[in-house]
Amino acid sequence: MKAAELKDLTVEELIRKAGELRENLFNLKIRRRAGTLESVSDVTKNRRDLARILTLLTLKQGTSKAQRKASGLKPEASGLGPRASGNAPTAPAVAPAEKKEQP
Repeated sequence: MKAAELKDLTVEELIRKAGELRENLFNLKIRRRAGTLESVSDVTKNRRDLARILTLLTLKQGTSKAQRKASGLKPEASGLGPRASGNAPTAPAVAPAEKKEQP
């Protein structure tokens, strides 16, 4: 997919396209793990297309991640989901194991 083609799309179309590419990338990764993927380069092409779209979305919306965070704009409002803003749930911290004294 060419960047020139993407520049003509609206923000809503870019968000929809990004969702489609994420789903397609997920399916490609599953097929790669299962060993049924014929061309591994498809995963790379898909990732790059997704990156192009996300870059254009940032440019068209006129806000960077830092600006959205500073302004308190919710990530869902940008249409990029929780992972795009860093608000994704994280694993709980595990306390380090205590060392046992040896007699």
